[in-house]
Amino acid sequence: MSSKTTDYGIEKSLENLGISQQNNGVSSGGSYFASGDMLESYSPTDGKLIAEIKTASAEDYTKVIETAKAAYKEFRMIPSPKRGELVRQFGLKLREYKDDLGKLVSYEMGKSLQEGLGEVQEMIDICDFAVGLSRQLHGYTMHSERPGHRMYEQYHPLGIVGIISAFNFPVAVWSWNTALSWICGNVTVWKPSEKTPLCAIACQNIISEVLRENNLLEGISSMIVGDHKIGEQLVNDKNIALVSFTGSTRVGRIVGKNVAERFGKSILELGGNNAIIITENADLDMSVIGAVFGAVGTAGQRCTSTRRLIIHESVYDEVKNRLVKAYGQLKIGNPLDENNHVGPLIDKDAVAQYLNSIEKCKKEGGTFAVEGGLLEGEDYSSGCYVKPCIAEVENSYEIVQHETFAPILYLIKYKTLDEAIALQNDVPQGLSSAIMTQNLREAELFLSQAGSDCGIANVNIGTSGAEIGGAFGGEKETGGGRESGSDVWKYYMRRQTNTINYTTSLPLAQGIKFDL
Repeated sequence: MSSKTTDYGIEKSLENLGISQQNNGVSSGGSYFASGDMLESYSPTDGKLIAEIKTASAEDYTKVIETAKAAYKEFRMIPSPKRGELVRQFGLKLREYKDDLGKLVSYEMGKSLQEGLGEVQEMIDICDFAVGLSRQLHGYTMHSERPGHRMYEQYHPLGIVGIISAFNFPVAVWSWNTALSWICGNVTVWKPSEKTPLCAIACQNIISEVLRENNLLEGISSMIVGDHKIGEQLVNDKNIALVSFTGSTRVGRIVGKNVAERFGKSILELGGNNAIIITENADLDMSVIGAVFGAVGTAGQRCTSTRRLIIHESVYDEVKNRLVKAYGQLKIGNPLDENNHVGPLIDKDAVAQYLNSIEKCKKEGGTFAVEGGLLEGEDYSSGCYVKPCIAEVENSYEIVQHETFAPILYLIKYKTLDEAIALQNDVPQGLSSAIMTQNLREAELFLSQAGSDCGIANVNIGTSGAEIGGAFGGEKETGGGRESGSDVWKYYMRRQTNTINYTTSLPLAQGIKFDL
């Protein structure tokens, strides 16, 4: 690693997290093992090789699943509040390792250090949420139509929960699923993105400490680094009761179909094409801040990133001019330097997609208020740094209808709020949305059944930066799944209706007579 990188303390953080030059990409049942090929993890920050990882083979996967099955038989019998205590201790460990893990997230993925630290804080927050929830996994009681009978519902764990996560949130999304799975009594098998495997290994090292300190089987939490073939094994495995998949809509279609064919359960968190409507009644200072962070945060690589700004014609030029000025003040560079606003894209393939999208936009008639392009020079030697750009477009452009995982912001003009809402909804995706207005009627219309068709709809808040207390997920091609807060825990459990007869007779429902 370069001396410039060492100055930020990344090498010490790697050491503290148990990351060496060569790492084992499979952990389950109290041991680390792997017999597959080597995988190299390069940082998009400086292009340097961080470390190598021994990946999983098909045989390794089978061993992990057998270990997880054995661990589940024991773990499900532990009372939920006791499982919550495990999650509480995990949250304490995350507090201890927050700075180190935040740096690793920033360095391996490329998001700013503040966002990396924020992602670890999100893990801590979901642990706190799950601890309280561990005493609230409630069912319902109902009155029976039969005398001397009692009816109620209760929830039981599913078994093994498989988690396939994406590179852009390399630790937080895993923790959403894992913390809730554990308090529900499930065990987890995690296949992280091949683009950010070291973040996953670090998390597994941390939770392994907690499991060992509590004399619990490490098969409660397993991690397996591998290619798409390992992912296919997990998706098609009848031992996996629930698959939580975060990724592209294209792959999500395959995952959803294959899991459904074996009657498994799935949570799909897929693409977003998120818009902010800026009305003539908006606070423009607030609107511009929300739009800029939503568009350039994580270099536009969030599923909730702001892709489209739908702006009322009366304020369109002013908003555009403010945005151009704000973009001119952005600092792009090493994400570990807290003076920088924007880091790199994840890899050169992402850069190619970004450049291709710009060309498609121009061919369809888009004009650029802020030009994009690849950044070159010593500070951008990894080849992954690009310029956040702004294009004036029509919502109907084919490229606008697609999600580009990069900092490209599309500006669209509207006349009436009904038109704006129709534009907002007129894309295949339905994850996050927002309206900027100080008019109560506009806000309420946006949130009504005639308003946004997204899973998340905000007023005077941008599209990006959801809290863990609310259910997270979207509609249409976003997949329809929900993760994180609210009553999402029900996704991780099976519902059972129970009827108890405490009499000496056997009356039947609906008044049916069956006498012998």
